[in-house]
Amino acid sequence: MPPPAATNLGYTPPDGGWGWAIVAGAFISIGFSYAFPKSLTIYFKEIQEYFSVSYSEIAWVSSVMLASMYAGGPLSSILVNRYGSRPVVMVGGVMVCTAMVLASFGTTIIHLYLCVGVIGGLGLAFNLQPALTIIGSYFQVKRPLANGLAMTGSPVVLCTLAPLNQFLFDSFGWRGSFLILGSIVLNCCVAGSLMRPVNKNVKPKPKAELPECNGGEEAATADIATQIDNLLPEENQTESNSQSCIHKFVDVSLFRHRGFLIYLAGNVVMFFGFFAPVVFMAPYAKHLGIDEYSAAFLLSIFALTDMFIRPATGFIGNTKLVRPRIQYFFSFAVSYNGLCHLMCPLASGYVGLAIYAVFFGLGFGMVSALLFEVLMDLVGAHRFSSAVGLVTIIECGPVLLGPPLSGALVDMFGDYKYMYYACGVFMLVPGIFFFIMHYYNYKRLDEEQRQSVAVKMKTSVDAVKLQMSQNDNIVHETNG
Repeated sequence: MPPPAATNLGYTPPDGGWGWAIVAGAFISIGFSYAFPKSLTIYFKEIQEYFSVSYSEIAWVSSVMLASMYAGGPLSSILVNRYGSRPVVMVGGVMVCTAMVLASFGTTIIHLYLCVGVIGGLGLAFNLQPALTIIGSYFQVKRPLANGLAMTGSPVVLCTLAPLNQFLFDSFGWRGSFLILGSIVLNCCVAGSLMRPVNKNVKPKPKAELPECNGGEEAATADIATQIDNLLPEENQTESNSQSCIHKFVDVSLFRHRGFLIYLAGNVVMFFGFFAPVVFMAPYAKHLGIDEYSAAFLLSIFALTDMFIRPATGFIGNTKLVRPRIQYFFSFAVSYNGLCHLMCPLASGYVGLAIYAVFFGLGFGMVSALLFEVLMDLVGAHRFSSAVGLVTIIECGPVLLGPPLSGALVDMFGDYKYMYYACGVFMLVPGIFFFIMHYYNYKRLDEEQRQSVAVKMKTSVDAVKLQMSQNDNIVHETNG
């Protein structure tokens, strides 16, 4: 079994037991969070004609929903830290249900922006972040596998919703479909009920059983920081306590964390091209003259491939060969996505788009399965809740602007290929950036670990010498 990343949780995660029920709940919660905005694209062409709006304007529906989901990250983090994951997820399910019911009575596209986009997106934020956080509290050694299985919920739900939405639209229209979808999404409340808080009364294992990986950047200095805190004057300790109260909600010290900054910089660029190819897959097929059901089936092909690659990615990421350098695996996945989008315009006809959907599903599934695992690997499980909150609110900008900018390219050129070229560049550039910067980061981490070991050895030798000197003085005094 590969070594787990360092953790300062103060208890030993069970790595199983009720944790698998947590994974099942997270499977549902994460599935709706990511699949729901994508599945709504089935209705875009009809809503676009109903409200007489452009490609760019209709793309704002999914963009606002995704951006609200990401922008709500810090608020979700605060609520999770205060109340736990279970009530937050259940409230999120009710919010998304309410948003879809209200949207079914919409009379303008702005109404959909506010209901589906803002209210629904915030409800999805209350589903996504708590599910990711509670997995980190239940798993350590098997965490990549648990994350991979939980993230599989997205393609499974998408694979189900894509044809279901087409059936609902044909039977009830988009308004009736939104009402039914509002009731379906209440399953998130059931998922939230499974998220029982972890038992933290278990004594932590000895440090020898917790080898350090990437999380060692802060763990290597933990003992020194503790000793310094003990020597602080009372006034400084009071100031330190007030800062710790702030960090309890949002840990802004992460902006001084090298690995976190690398992750954040690459992801900001990546998300400009991450969601748009999924959003426009069905409309692109319809633009080429493919019928509605076949276009919707492309999303099912994409989702089926995505569904199988996510747990496989979790298994691979949990192996002894990949786990210690999992950031390289993530870098490859991002670069692979970029290459897929650059090759998409070469696909001709329905068969070509189906092949693209398979290869895109492989890349998208790898990135999605690793997206939050690599963040937890960098900052450690104990800082993950704050880290994911900060990441999501910063990423909401590119998530919000990506699909509409891509839609603007379609409006400008009347062709989807330029949109796919742009998305390919937005994915390939950060993939190369991740390869370079993580090579540098791993090198620095190895150097810091060697220095930390040398300092500990020197401290131990000095302590032994001091103890021997004190013993000699005691002997001399006794003889005297």
